[in-house]
Amino acid sequence: MIKRTVEISTHESFVHLEHSQLIIEKDGEKLGSVPIEDLGVLILDSHRLTFSSSLMASLAENNVAIIFTDEKHLPSSLTIPFSAHTSQTKTLRKQVEASTPIKKQLWAKIISAKIRNQSRTLELCGKDGMALLEISRRIPSGDPKNLEAYAARIYWRKLFGDEFRRRRENQDTNMFLNYGYAIIRAAIARAIVGTGLHPGFGVHHKSQYNPFPLADDLVEPLRPFIDRKVYSMVKDVDEDALFELNRVTKGILLELLAEDCVLKKKKMPFLVAIGLYAASVKQVILREGKKPLFPTFAISEKDVETRTK
Repeated sequence: MIKRTVEISTHESFVHLEHSQLIIEKDGEKLGSVPIEDLGVLILDSHRLTFSSSLMASLAENNVAIIFTDEKHLPSSLTIPFSAHTSQTKTLRKQVEASTPIKKQLWAKIISAKIRNQSRTLELCGKDGMALLEISRRIPSGDPKNLEAYAARIYWRKLFGDEFRRRRENQDTNMFLNYGYAIIRAAIARAIVGTGLHPGFGVHHKSQYNPFPLADDLVEPLRPFIDRKVYSMVKDVDEDALFELNRVTKGILLELLAEDCVLKKKKMPFLVAIGLYAASVKQVILREGKKPLFPTFAISEKDVETRTK
């Protein structure tokens, strides 16, 4: 079953649990309900919500990632459970013991997959992605020369133009990228916990102030999916237009989790693929597998025909 992403933005409402359902009420009137078992990600876009403790406990039991937003409606914090897997202690021990060579090799594969997806994004947006495809084929263990950053400079210029700068604080295209990245980061963090891995032990990202470095590692090959979404949203917008993160634009970005991608030559919803991707990374870290499975863009029938000619 495909897990749902639900956003609650109604002020002065009461959100509670009733018969295994998330219930939203305001002034004694029921506004909506969602079965807890259907939820994957819950976004709380209001600072004036009242939550019941029984609901929070039920969300944790069902491995639901909860995102809180700030005054700009951008995700500011993430809550995920740490008891979603029955053999977590055993898995955690092996995760901590993972060797540096394994981590460096895994990071190289992650970055290579990211740059391949960036190349494909450029192609799907009518740009030339061959330079990035070539770079993706020569990422050494650990990426010591930081080819990821080199590829990024080429990528952003080709995708959004010479004037674009990837800066999180900018109130422009970056605002949509920030929101989209935060959503898929939450989804991958949820998937990581579901495998029994701990998101606090990263492969490459390391910071005493970051509780989810492994999620930041694994999110890298998924970012181009958001990039393509954002490109389609802003490509025909005038440079002087006012960028607004509202219900419509957020809805467009959230659609991604239910859209099809490709994993191991099979089409499946993006959120499902994220779970299988995280599980394959676990196998590599625990030395039970050699190659992680990375989600790629769904190929249209036209693309398939062109490739077979």
